[in-house]
Amino acid sequence: MTQELSFEQAIQRLEQVVKELESGDLPLERGLELFQEGVALTRHCTALLDGAEARIEQLLERDGEVAIAPFEPE
Repeated sequence: MTQELSFEQAIQRLEQVVKELESGDLPLERGLELFQEGVALTRHCTALLDGAEARIEQLLERDGEVAIAPFEPE
């Protein structure tokens, strides 16, 4: 299910998971399930960000040749 989420959906769900974990009112098994889901969501978000970074690098062009350069936010 995690793989089908957009970046924004995954971040929103991750925030929900963190809030629930921080509440401290969970049985151990539920806490472990949420933790596992959080790890999967984090990995999914990281993969999506890596893909976006790769696309940005491919789009950078200098003097008619593609030059790979890291994205630097303003």
